[in-house]
Amino acid sequence: MRRVNEDVPLLDVPLLDDLMPWSVAPLRLGRSWVVAPDVRTLRARWDALVRAEGGDREALFRPSRARTLTTAVPALPGQRTGTARFARETGPCPEPVRLAHGPLDEQWLLPDHRLLDAARPELWRVADDRQLFAVEQGYVPQGPGAPAPGPALLVTAALPDGRSPAGRPGRIRPLYRRPGGREPNVAPGLLAVLSARYGSEVTAADLLAWALATARPSPAGSAVPLPADPAVWASGTALGRRMAEVQLRGARGGERPRLPGGRRPYVRAALPPRPTTLAYDAEGEALLVGDGGRIAPVPAEAWEYRVGGVRMLELWFEQRTAPAAEPGSLEAIRPAAWPQEWTSELLELITVLALQAGLESERPDLSGAELLTRAGLRAAGVLPVPAPARRPASVLDREEEGPEGQLALL
Repeated sequence: MRRVNEDVPLLDVPLLDDLMPWSVAPLRLGRSWVVAPDVRTLRARWDALVRAEGGDREALFRPSRARTLTTAVPALPGQRTGTARFARETGPCPEPVRLAHGPLDEQWLLPDHRLLDAARPELWRVADDRQLFAVEQGYVPQGPGAPAPGPALLVTAALPDGRSPAGRPGRIRPLYRRPGGREPNVAPGLLAVLSARYGSEVTAADLLAWALATARPSPAGSAVPLPADPAVWASGTALGRRMAEVQLRGARGGERPRLPGGRRPYVRAALPPRPTTLAYDAEGEALLVGDGGRIAPVPAEAWEYRVGGVRMLELWFEQRTAPAAEPGSLEAIRPAAWPQEWTSELLELITVLALQAGLESERPDLSGAELLTRAGLRAAGVLPVPAPARRPASVLDREEEGPEGQLALL
């Protein structure tokens, strides 16, 4: 055991990789047109692609080394999409699925394996209504005067792509290794050690909540200090559960986030049909959207909230309004005017950022706290983590369609 104020070396603090050992690399989509903030846009892009023929279809598709019009791949687990070569595809658009597209932004994805360079099928096999995904945000070196990079760890119920707005992307860590909330993705023996230390049962969800409340970025990954004091653990996990409820936005049976009465953001002046600028009026606590659009109140903490050093409100807006790089491409197919649902999503994002910023100000003060170090976990037999715990579990509870309609061999 060591104390924080004794300058515990960062390498002595357990990493999330020690605690939740199975992780998956971020998705590599390969082409940006497979993601959009609204379903109608994805359907229009698909229709444009399957109507095109020959060289026009190939140009719209944007072939890569991993995917061309003739690549043969199986369907993604749990998805009923075509597996014939895309050069012959003429069918309807597959049902888009919700995607956590980078931090705190939910968009839509075409779940067709033929379109995605590296879709990480092992994530799709365990994605269900019990699963949560912890997403590390990657390490961003801090220069003098640079803004704080933001949280090291976020959680989502939607399948995450692991995209990072700045710096090296982190890893995606499912809470469970099997569907149905079975087999927690936790180092073998760790929950028993923590339960004995804190005098009550510790679950995988408790561990994730503690990590959300306390993880800090490091070049080696997200560092998660483990306290010796049961009271510190209890307060930290309670805080982490509140953070998770805010970030999940009503998923998994939670309540949708709401600010107190009088602090809830509203549209005070109608947003223009095609806004291109976003600014903040600090004195009036207002978000200025395009020419004349106004949302208030917007706390300064929401406007300044950053992940990877990047303001989330500015990134969210840019994702929806930045001009397409190439006219005539599938990326250029977008809504003709600002959809009403984007306004609702923007109001909710403001709420999430304001609440999350407030919760982060309550992070437990671990200065002087006695910690369970990596050396302590080795002494308890938790570390090193056995190799099988770092690999995906076998999931054989469903058939998967292979290339050209064949049954996939798992």
